[in-house]
Amino acid sequence: QVQLVESGGGLVQTGGSLRLSCAASGRMFSDFAMGWFRQPPGKDRELVSAISRSGTDTYSKDSVRGRFTISRDNAKNTVYLQMNSMRFEDTAVYFCAATERADWTSFVLGDYNYWGQGTQVTVSS
Repeated sequence: QVQLVESGGGLVQTGGSLRLSCAASGRMFSDFAMGWFRQPPGKDRELVSAISRSGTDTYSKDSVRGRFTISRDNAKNTVYLQMNSMRFEDTAVYFCAATERADWTSFVLGDYNYWGQGTQVTVSS
């Protein structure tokens, strides 16, 4: 089992930046591919970015590509989401999640075994 704790959320103006962190504890962190999801008000949870176990491969959804960067530090058991040029539509609760799947590119919400509690990100105009 792995426990995930997000931090770094808050209020930011349009065009600003935030960096989210997700600290993991429990099993070996490098055994898991990681993802950042978000859930805007009244909408479904969606994948924002994902990263392979080693950190060499990443994926980001079209609307954040070029603005958001996912990274991980396996020595620190932490995954990050750097968010730049933020927009009002980035407002959401952001969750980190871990998957044991060998195929880290499944990008299916149900394939993620462990979830953090979420952190609120609010972008104001």
